[in-house]
Amino acid sequence: MLKNRPAKGARRAFVLDTNVLMHDPAAVFRFEEHDIYLPMGVLEELDAGKKGLSESARNVRQVSRFLDELMANATKEEIDRGLELPSGRSGNHGKKPSTGRLYFQTKRLAAGLPDTLPGHGHGIDNALLGYTLALQMELPSTRVTLVSKDINLRIKAAILGVHAEDYFNDRTIEDADLLFTGVTALPENFWETHGSNVESWHEQARTYYRVRGPLVNGWHPNQFLYDPKDDAFEAIVRSIEGEVATLEVTQDFRSERHAVWGITARNREQNLALNLLLDPDIDFVTILGPAGTGKTLLTLAAGLAQTLDTNRFSEIIMTRVTIPLGEDIGFLPGTEEEKMEPWMGALMDNLEVLTQGQEGGSWGRAATQDLLRHRIKIRSLNFMRGRTFLNRYLILDEAQNLTSKQMKALVTRAGPGTKLVCLGNIAQIDTPYLTETTSGLTYVVNRFRGWPHAGHVTLVRGERSRLADFASEAL
Repeated sequence: MLKNRPAKGARRAFVLDTNVLMHDPAAVFRFEEHDIYLPMGVLEELDAGKKGLSESARNVRQVSRFLDELMANATKEEIDRGLELPSGRSGNHGKKPSTGRLYFQTKRLAAGLPDTLPGHGHGIDNALLGYTLALQMELPSTRVTLVSKDINLRIKAAILGVHAEDYFNDRTIEDADLLFTGVTALPENFWETHGSNVESWHEQARTYYRVRGPLVNGWHPNQFLYDPKDDAFEAIVRSIEGEVATLEVTQDFRSERHAVWGITARNREQNLALNLLLDPDIDFVTILGPAGTGKTLLTLAAGLAQTLDTNRFSEIIMTRVTIPLGEDIGFLPGTEEEKMEPWMGALMDNLEVLTQGQEGGSWGRAATQDLLRHRIKIRSLNFMRGRTFLNRYLILDEAQNLTSKQMKALVTRAGPGTKLVCLGNIAQIDTPYLTETTSGLTYVVNRFRGWPHAGHVTLVRGERSRLADFASEAL
């Protein structure tokens, strides 16, 4: 353990764990002007993880290709001096380019692990700690940092006096609490400060306002605004030009007269979600919220209304990430749709709600459900690569379990006339090494904010049952 640590402004060196490269294959290009060290044990783990069709295996193969390009025609002396990292591959979106060097473990370093930790027979983690400790001693004027997504390894590193950090480059935001909710309450003095030059007009049974003022700069297209003092005023921002914003009063789906496939909104956020789901100008919708807030039910009702009633879409396609809550039940027989059936319990439950009011008794409901099953297709994410969906209403459930790369692969499948709806709860992430700030759902909410054809809303109130509501609060 080192007692004298280098100053914070000193040159930095980063030792990368295997899981960082498995998570982001371009990680070697994202450390700007700092040096990167890859121990031999990491290369061994990369070699062991290259086989298969999983996301991590594909990332490992991409890392190997990057390293092969960097080492092309390099001599042993050049490798010992460190390979120069190209600045054009950083992908840091405006940050400094990569000017550091990449070093491999080309010699055995002295001063390994203390006697309190087992040696190499206990896996790569301890060997990685030993290499980092030795590197600290060899580079006393450099601030050496171990970068790993393994929490237990970072705990052991802290005990040994090794500076360790999580890999932060894939974070979309610093804190999940700062995530855009899509809904903003207007301040109490809003109309006093912004109401002097308000213009209003009607167009095709819709009411519009043109508002000027300093608050406009903080708004985004398709963001919802409401007046806490006046429950009747709810509007969506349609366009922003400087300090001038055009607002459109939202439609009210709370009454039975304006029900969507028999479903009415039970609170403000549900009503705003239905406005997004039924808007023909919005191609991409993200809805966040805990269990029981009505995400799937509202999305299905809006999809059925636009598929069966108005024929805007040819069919509904529903998919989700297949991660079990408990132990896996093994392989399932049957077709793609039959294999996905156990994961689609939420779809079946909501279809039951949507058809329970149908006339004709049990026979009529059974016929309606049979009709709906022909217009609602269940698809697996495993077979999405290379497809293009035309005029479809595409629902992605449990989207919080996707990485940003997987989310990009899915969103780019949408063809002309397709609407994509992503549903999820970032507090229920089951994918390893994925957090609230690095989830693909958080990623798209943040990146699509401000695009005129995308909308987002966070549902907050549970509407399932009094038992479920009490359990959410008390348990």
